[in-house]
Amino acid sequence: MKKALSKLPSGGPERQAVEAGEIDAVIDHGSAKVIAFPAAQRALRDAARRADTARQEAALDAPVANRVLAALPRTEYQQLLPGLEPVTLKFGEVIHEPGAPIRHVYFPIDCVVCLLARTKGQRSVETGLVGYEGVAGIALALGVAVSPIRTQVHVAGTALRMPAARFEVELRRCPQLQRELLRYACVKMAQARQTVACLTSHVFEQRLACWLLMTCDRSKSRELLLTQAYLANILHVRRVSVTLASGSLQARNLIRYSRGRIAIVSHKGLEAASCSCYSSIEALHVA
Repeated sequence: MKKALSKLPSGGPERQAVEAGEIDAVIDHGSAKVIAFPAAQRALRDAARRADTARQEAALDAPVANRVLAALPRTEYQQLLPGLEPVTLKFGEVIHEPGAPIRHVYFPIDCVVCLLARTKGQRSVETGLVGYEGVAGIALALGVAVSPIRTQVHVAGTALRMPAARFEVELRRCPQLQRELLRYACVKMAQARQTVACLTSHVFEQRLACWLLMTCDRSKSRELLLTQAYLANILHVRRVSVTLASGSLQARNLIRYSRGRIAIVSHKGLEAASCSCYSSIEALHVA
């Protein structure tokens, strides 16, 4: 700064304006840099702090879209907020790999992630869904730092992400967060058991209806962008099975399915066409 000021003519209007505090910054044309004076630097820092405070207050006043976070007392949620980063997750994005360290925990807002277990032939089979009602990376809350499953996005959308190290600190500090996550872990285990029972007890058309309902509920939307090939892969059935089941549901005017776009026409009708696992699984989240 002294070097830039030394280039101003002594007694000239520019030097006088600087000395009178009428100029906040100067341009050093030699380095193409803008040099702010201390008072201007302080003003910029103060403005940034005020903006951060306003954003935090707005976030606290806004409804909390994730159910786990919404269940926390305001003081605990306020402690978590600086460590939560909004992210947009794309379809097909893998956020956790089996055997790899869990680097982030995700609190979905309007996206849905699929929990996938690998078979002997390296085929991935869906074992659970996580949407706004839960958290992806729950193993970290149970003291397991390595992911036991693959977590893949199958409905794009937004989530709040927290680094694993920060999450472990907050987990020790926030007792209500511990309770909510342990409760949710219990729900996911019960859901996995119900999924196994569903696979062995119900026809695929009922299972598909159930799965579509659970996915749409978690994405807060009546439309999904999923191809038949993708559904066949994660639900571990032949593609023709998806074609027949979706065709039957469409013929009954329960869904519309065209070019990878699925729309639920009648939620109640689709619920009646699904197996009892839908109501059983959804009841777990409100118990």
